[in-house]
Amino acid sequence: MRFLRTQALATGAVLALVLSACGDDTAKEDAGPSVEVKDDTQFPEGSTMAKLADAGKVTIGVKVDQPGLGFLEPGAEAPEGFDIEMARIVAGALGIEDDGSIEWKETISDNREPFLEGGKVDLVFASYSITDERRQVVGQAGPYYVTGQQLLVREEDKEKITGPDDLKGVKVCSVEGSTSLATVQDEYGASPSPRGTYSECVEELKQKTVDVVTTDGSILLGYAAEAPDELEVVGKPFSEERYGVGYELGDTELCQFISDTLKASMEDGTWAEAFEATLGKSGVETPEPPALDECL
Repeated sequence: MRFLRTQALATGAVLALVLSACGDDTAKEDAGPSVEVKDDTQFPEGSTMAKLADAGKVTIGVKVDQPGLGFLEPGAEAPEGFDIEMARIVAGALGIEDDGSIEWKETISDNREPFLEGGKVDLVFASYSITDERRQVVGQAGPYYVTGQQLLVREEDKEKITGPDDLKGVKVCSVEGSTSLATVQDEYGASPSPRGTYSECVEELKQKTVDVVTTDGSILLGYAAEAPDELEVVGKPFSEERYGVGYELGDTELCQFISDTLKASMEDGTWAEAFEATLGKSGVETPEPPALDECL
């Protein structure tokens, strides 16, 4: 078996929102945990795993505007974050190295299902909350992480907006197609202001064209850390978001492979190392890994 640094240096150029990253065994010790890249893979003939392993490449849909989860630093060529680390773990189990053989394709919340249905990506690791509705059109394995929806407000508003009960009639921004926006609109009477990315929402919050940004607390903490004098996360989590891996609907063999890989990473400590190298840098404690759903 081989081991690669998960936060490897990229050599491919950014083209049409596709990012190709490459590994570097000489990376510094703080580059992140190592990922096992199997060199003795054996998969059922005709399975998706066999096809990907034989091709030696995989296309993975990820977010690039979510600090700690999937984020592309200005000037950088490769995304980083917990979602990215988990994707590399699964790619490694397929025998695919992070040496340009992983194609990172930027996705937004609204195109994750179309990308999977249209074959533009093989997998999606993009803060992709598991829902019954989504499981009607795509497969979702996991969860590999559980978080909760919270609110990001301007520092000056933290006393008057303290939780979801204060959102009636308030302009709340989140990305189009997200479960977060539907929740605050349907359950708390917020006035929705959908945008293409969370970074757009945060910028409008600063400019006072919206009053709240809502999504998973893990994402909001990253933005608050970038502007601690301007923004603050308020209230306790008021939903449960279970992040899963998107794949083509009906591919039960692939689901079981992903689930087995995730379980192994949780048991051998790789999952915890990935968390500590990404979301854990915010100071939060490493949680217990979540229980995985059965593949049906």
